[in-house]
Amino acid sequence: MCGRFVVASVGSELVGVLRVDVEAEDLPEPSYNVAPTARVAIVLDSAKTEPPTRRLEVARWGLVPGWAKDPKIGARAFNARSEELEDKPMFRSALEKRRAVVPTSGYYEWTTIDGVKTPHYIHPADGSPLLMAGLYEWWRDKAKADDDPDRWMLSFTILTRDSIGHLGSIHDRMPLFLDPDHADAWLDPTTDNVGDVLDAAIDAAPALAETLDEHVVSRDVGNVRNDSPVLIEPLSG
Repeated sequence: MCGRFVVASVGSELVGVLRVDVEAEDLPEPSYNVAPTARVAIVLDSAKTEPPTRRLEVARWGLVPGWAKDPKIGARAFNARSEELEDKPMFRSALEKRRAVVPTSGYYEWTTIDGVKTPHYIHPADGSPLLMAGLYEWWRDKAKADDDPDRWMLSFTILTRDSIGHLGSIHDRMPLFLDPDHADAWLDPTTDNVGDVLDAAIDAAPALAETLDEHVVSRDVGNVRNDSPVLIEPLSG
């Protein structure tokens, strides 16, 4: 699973490899302790233009489907198992029409030994962005007026798959990592073979996982109020 991640840079520096056409004006500041319900930047392709426009938009972490009566449902949907998407009504429509890439710097995962939880920071060895497959939804707040700019909320979930190699020794699940080529295919809203694109991304993810570094970090990351570059530094001693 992925319950905390890091976005150490924003804007073009974070998504340069994805060739974004339009960036939102209200991008969040960098964060070293992103938790569910936080607002972060995601990449999506808008099918309302021809060709589709690739956008960097601000979204809330935790998927809120359009039919939801209360956005609190998103707090339980910050991850989605990639092998179960087609069987889950909450994710099936988004898989077909609303796929996103979540650009990060890395993420945290915890091991538990003898009841003691130890956080690890997992990240690309070369400092490049770590791209994760996601799904997004737009939710309309019916309590707000039609002319209220906040009546629509964009939200997302991060896909996961079973872990392999050294990451498997930390946790049995990991985010569905994407290289730039698979990210392009994943974002394409015109594709008619979504299942094939998903399967290809799942198959390619282990090779990406093997390139990632990890190290133990301070337990301070367990408190979401802590947010500084110190959190990703290797724990001394």
